[in-house]
Amino acid sequence: MNAHGKVHKYGDNVDTDVIIPARYLNTADHKELASHCMEDIDKEFIKKVNDGDIMVAGANFGCGSSREHAPIAIKASGVSCVIASTFARIFYRNAINIGLAILECDEAAKGIADGDEVSVDFDTGVITNVTKNETYQAEPFPEFIKDIINKGGLLNSIKS
Repeated sequence: MNAHGKVHKYGDNVDTDVIIPARYLNTADHKELASHCMEDIDKEFIKKVNDGDIMVAGANFGCGSSREHAPIAIKASGVSCVIASTFARIFYRNAINIGLAILECDEAAKGIADGDEVSVDFDTGVITNVTKNETYQAEPFPEFIKDIINKGGLLNSIKS
């Protein structure tokens, strides 16, 4: 299980209201949520994100409310993985539940820049910044989490 893409970088304390503003929570349509992802801090995000791209952020990513809409909007926008120094615990669990790969790695979050090309090996936890020829070590996913992500979320893994 791997990811490879261009980085979209954000700072510390990116909360769920910034990831998907509350004014758009009246829909359950994932593509509609994705069309407004990050718009309050990066109006161009949805225009420049491509399938497989990687989001990198600082500490406490996903703080705020407990809504699942935030990781759904990120995943539906095409982002394959989020790397952050730390995640808010409820965001972390919601991301895994919906099948969005996320890794905590402070060194990577600090060393990777916006626009860098990055690859991630989820089996080993190795994050490679192809642009800078640097590697970082995150904790690899346990098998049960890899299974959830590979199947597209917790509910899909239960059905299998």
